[in-house]
Amino acid sequence: MGTLLLVVHLMVCIFLVACILMQRSTGGALDGLGGGSGASSFLSARGTGNLLTRTTAILATLLFITSISLALYYRGQAKPTASLVDKAAQEQTVPDAPKAPVVPTAEK
Repeated sequence: MGTLLLVVHLMVCIFLVACILMQRSTGGALDGLGGGSGASSFLSARGTGNLLTRTTAILATLLFITSISLALYYRGQAKPTASLVDKAAQEQTVPDAPKAPVVPTAEK
């Protein structure tokens, strides 16, 4: 369940960023990506604005819902005892110094 919710959350994030970048701005953004001035007249100036505004609002609402759902889902999970850096430091061991070779002695 958590994995599915996380995938939906990430997809909503990607679509929200794309939707925001497609909106008309003074800087241009990705509005004229299709080329020419006819690319920005997708439906009409007002219709495209309304469509992108509604889509952005819906995606933002979905983002909030999935964020809160993920927070509630992972609320009861056990917390890790150590960070990844601490675990990596514990796994690294210093090799022992090489031992002197054992020389066999002759028996008398």
